[in-house]
Amino acid sequence: MRILVTGGAGYVGSFAVRALSSAGHDVLVVDDLRQGHAASIPEIRLVEAEFGDRPRMEALLREHQAEAVMHFAGSTSVAESVRDPGLHYRNNTAGTIAMLEAMRDVGVRKLVFSSTAAVYGESAESPLSETARYAPTCAYGRSKLAIEWALADFAAAHGFSSCALRYFNAAGASEDGAFGEDHDPETHLIPIVFGAALGKRAHIEIYGDDYDTPDGTCVRDYVHVEDLAAAHVLAIEACDTPGQHRAFNVGSGTGSSVREVIETVGRIAARAVPTQSGARRPGDPATLVASAERLHTELGWVPKRDLEAIIASAWRWHQANPDGYGS
Repeated sequence: MRILVTGGAGYVGSFAVRALSSAGHDVLVVDDLRQGHAASIPEIRLVEAEFGDRPRMEALLREHQAEAVMHFAGSTSVAESVRDPGLHYRNNTAGTIAMLEAMRDVGVRKLVFSSTAAVYGESAESPLSETARYAPTCAYGRSKLAIEWALADFAAAHGFSSCALRYFNAAGASEDGAFGEDHDPETHLIPIVFGAALGKRAHIEIYGDDYDTPDGTCVRDYVHVEDLAAAHVLAIEACDTPGQHRAFNVGSGTGSSVREVIETVGRIAARAVPTQSGARRPGDPATLVASAERLHTELGWVPKRDLEAIIASAWRWHQANPDGYGS
């Protein structure tokens, strides 16, 4: 299949691009490189462009003779979305609508969308199924949910076939340590903890230690980025019913607290990780754990790596690439 991938030089996108290529798909990456790294996809064609530039996207879709789109590009920081909600609505919602209209006009109607567990917000249900109530607590989650609704409408009105994959916490690196996570600034817990273990940070700030969880810190569901990439390959190959939009959770089904992650990093790295407790961060639910039963039942996806394996792979990446892709 000829697939255009937006944000394909980013963390999750680059792993999905390599998985798509390995599965025999012909991939064109569109990325503005503000957050992505060309070095993460060394053998894949990359065009530096904005996914929300409708005329440019139409031209690229035609040039590549694309049959499908995989959409990763957008703003992803919860804290940033609280400070600057307009940025997330412009990038995630308005930009994606422009891209969908470009797809419609060119005649490309297959799409896999990078969504998020943030669409659920606070919920008493755990693990969370796809039928849980939507109650996003920040602009990031709301901007992503707005696109899920738009995809359902585009399916009904224009015959799109689409899947939204609701990630929980993507983490880890390739087994050989060659590819991994490199953000500036870094906002994800595991690489931040490694930064403290390696002496790049004075300590780890724990944002809230008084949540209603076993040790008082937030609980999250970590899924290895290569397992997540495999889910994207299955999803794009299953987008074959015009007029159908589906949503799938992608998570391990197991929750790990912030303190458990810190302890596991310290054990695997054999280094002390200094911590400091701080105030809760606005927009952070206490617990987010997935039920991925629908993804398993309908597409056959099963995660292969647990938290220990995720952190061990990330440690190999950080050891080999202390300055990320600039090493």
